Order: sequence, then structure tokens, then C-alpha cells
Amino acid sequence: MKKGTKIALIVIAIIVVLLGSCVASISGSYNSMVALDENVKSQWAQVENQYQRRYDLIPNLVATVKGYAAHESEVFTNIADARSKAGGVLNVSDDILNDPEAFARFQQAQNELGSALQRLLVITENYPELKADENFLALQDQLEGTENRIATERTRFNSVVQEYNKTIRAFPKVILANMFGFREKAYFTAATEAQTAPVVQF
Repeated sequence: MKKGTKIALIVIAIIVVLLGSCVASISGSYNSMVALDENVKSQWAQVENQYQRRYDLIPNLVATVKGYAAHESEVFTNIADARSKAGGVLNVSDDILNDPEAFARFQQAQNELGSALQRLLVITENYPELKADENFLALQDQLEGTENRIATERTRFNSVVQEYNKTIRAFPKVILANMFGFREKAYFTAATEAQTAPVVQF
């Protein structure tokens, strides 16, 4: 074999090895970003499940309270409106994760529903018979548990979003993320009124 042919074959082999390494690196980075994106979607589903659980509890809770406090119509109207708004953004596609404005609307609707529920529970303090009702107490316990689960799932969601966002913003993965359409995800934030909201005794 001629010397020139040997050199050409060595150069070709080096190029093939380098290209293979480059493809493997890109493939590994892409696959890790896909896995993180799927983690975000999976955790998002858990958040939605807990919001759905709260949404489903409300009619029974309101019906029980109405039995004792029928004249509190403004509170019932507010909770019906908030539930309607929250229901409109509850069953949404994963696309909301890539749209910060839609995500903010989702969070706002859920925050409004949470505030309306707090006001409902505050008025129950005025009705000792209601506070002794077994059905109401059971619903109240379920709601408290659901609110705790919502807080937990939102925290977990923020953790997986943080890991995803850190990965797609780090160099050199940021180049691949932009090429393949991986976008930064929004976090859940504390509601502004959460800083001063009254404590509701369950």
C-alpha cells in the first residue's frame, strides 16, 4: 500500500472517529434534555391531578355549607365564579408549559379559587352547628389534605423545572436546546396575597 493511501486512510479514520464522537455527544445531550422535559410533563400531571381533586371536592363542600349558611350568597357566587374560571384552565395540554402567559393565567385562576375557598372556610367559624357536622368535617379534612398535596406537588414541579432549565441554559447544551426547540419553563410562584393571608383553622 502506498504511503499516500495510508495517510489518506488514517485521516479518514480520524474524521470518522471524530464525527462518531460528535454524534454520540449530541445524541446524549439531546436524549438527556428529552428525559428532563418528560420529567417536567410527568410532574405537571401530578399538579393537575391535585388541582382536579380540589375542584371535585368543592360542590360537596359548598352544598354542605349552604345547608347551614344559605344567606351567604356572595361567598357562594364568588366560589362558583372562581371554580368556573379554574375549570376552564384545568384540563389543558402540555403546551401550557411552553407558554409563560398561559401558565400565569392557570396559576392566577387556581390562586383565585384557593382564596375563594379560604373565604368560605372563614365564614364557617360563625356557624357552630356546621363545624360539628360530620360530613363537613370529613370534607374539610379532605380539602386540607388536598391543599397540602398541591403544595407538595408544586414544590416538586419547581424542582424538576429548575433541573430542566439549568440543563438547557448551560453551555454547550444551550446551542442544542435552541436548535431543537427546548424552551425554558415557568415556575410556580407564591401568590402575592399569600404573604398576608389569614390563617384558616381546620
